[in-house]
Order: sequence, then structure tokens, then C-alpha cells
Amino acid sequence: MDRRELAGFLRGRRERIAPADVGLPVGPRRRTPGLRREEVAQLAYISTEYYTRLEQARGPRPSREVLSGLARALRLSDAERDHLHHLAGAPPGPPVGPSREVRQSILDLLGRLPQAAAIVLSATYEVIAWNDLAAALLGDFSALPRHERNLVRHAFLATRPDTRLHDPAEAEAFARAAAGHLRAAAARYPDDPEVAALVGDLLSGSAEFARLWADHDVRTGPGLRKTLRHPLLGALTLNCDVLDIADRDQRVVIYTADPGSPAEEALRLLSVVGTQRMDVPG
Repeated sequence: MDRRELAGFLRGRRERIAPADVGLPVGPRRRTPGLRREEVAQLAYISTEYYTRLEQARGPRPSREVLSGLARALRLSDAERDHLHHLAGAPPGPPVGPSREVRQSILDLLGRLPQAAAIVLSATYEVIAWNDLAAALLGDFSALPRHERNLVRHAFLATRPDTRLHDPAEAEAFARAAAGHLRAAAARYPDDPEVAALVGDLLSGSAEFARLWADHDVRTGPGLRKTLRHPLLGALTLNCDVLDIADRDQRVVIYTADPGSPAEEALRLLSVVGTQRMDVPG
């Protein structure tokens, strides 16, 4: 274990992350760049004292569970996660939780689809990247804390039915597919506390999810057409194509409209107005 290098690496990664990147408020009295030590400790599920000792090069060798928590909290890339493990004297194994790092080429792809609404989902349905049209169609994800960017959480735990994205006629199919994908993800990442917490919240907060979870269905296939409900433009029937990114356990979801359809006109309007409210006087 190289305590000095480990301390410098942790400090450098902590200082580069903006609070908003992990769903934390900036606050008026933040004097240091990036996250505070106590914030990293909270995100990694360890004590602030223990994390502080690691940054001061005087902590004991972290366990693999601690290293996984730190990698998740600091949003490390795959290469950085491996480097963290090597510095701690614990060669890396398979990732404990789903990857949230999106390749730059995929981010570039989203930006090159101005007529399509595109998002990237983690293995647990967390929206981890999106383009402007997706924000206009599905909601401004940048305005939400991270845990509220999860589509399966929104589908089952939304307090108001009128805020749900899917048309009621398709809600059951999406719910079943989402529960099946999440069950498969839970089996792939049995030691990830975030996956366990998500499943626990859904089981305790949604009788519908508990019913579907009890069926033990896995990876129900998605539909190729989706009807989404926009708060101002109403129901939009769109093509829904899903591209798997196998090495990251992620999916790119692309919504497009048939040429000449009312949905195409609606997407064209959304591409102009973006996320601004059209029902509020300017």
C-alpha cells in the first residue's frame, strides 16, 4: 500500500468533482474546490474520520468494499478505479456496482442527434447522460438530485399519477420490463449498497413493484414503440430503439418520430423551446 500516493490521488479526485455532479447543493460558504471530505465519506458509506486519515496518508489498508465505495463516490473511471486498487495494495476485481461513466464517444453521439431524444441508462435505470431534446421531452434531469434521475424509481414511486412519463396503456409493460431488468442487475451486483437501497425503496413503497418482483421475471424485452406523455403537448407516439453498451452495462435509448407525423412536429417544437415552460407568460 502506497499511503502517500493514495492520499494524493484521493484528494485530487475529490477536488475535481462539483457538488452538483453528485446531487449536492453548492451552498454559500463552500471555500474549497470540489467536495468536502465529509461528503465523500457519506457517499462512500464510511466515517469522515476514516476518510480523513486516508487523505492524510495515515489510514489502514482499505477493504475492497471501502475501495468500491470510494470509486463510486469519486466517480472514478474504470482506469482510475484500477489505479485506486493498486495504490491500496488490493488488485482490482470485477466492479461491485453498475458503471456510471459514459464514454466520450457516446456523449458525442448524443450531441449529434438533434432530431432525436436520447438518454444513457445505467444498469439500474438511472439516467446518466442525455441530450437537449431528451431534457425537453422527458424533463430537465440537470435540475434533479441524482437519486431522482432514476426512471424505475419515478415509474413506481411518483406521488402523482399525472407526472408519470408513460401512457397508462403502456405503463404495465414498462413496469414489468423495468422490474425484470432491475432483478437481473441486482443479481450482477449483489454487494452494491445503492442497488440494494433502490430495490428496498421500491419494495416498501410500491405494491405493484413488489408483485412484479415476486414473479422473478428477468430482462423482459422492451417495446419498439412508446407513447410518452408530455405535460403540454400531450401523448407522443415515438419509435424507441435501445443500443446496448455491453462493456459498461449501459443502454442508449433513442426516441424518434415517424416522418411527417404529429409527433415529429412536436419534437421539432421541443427542440426550439427546450425545457422552458410554454404555459407561463414570458
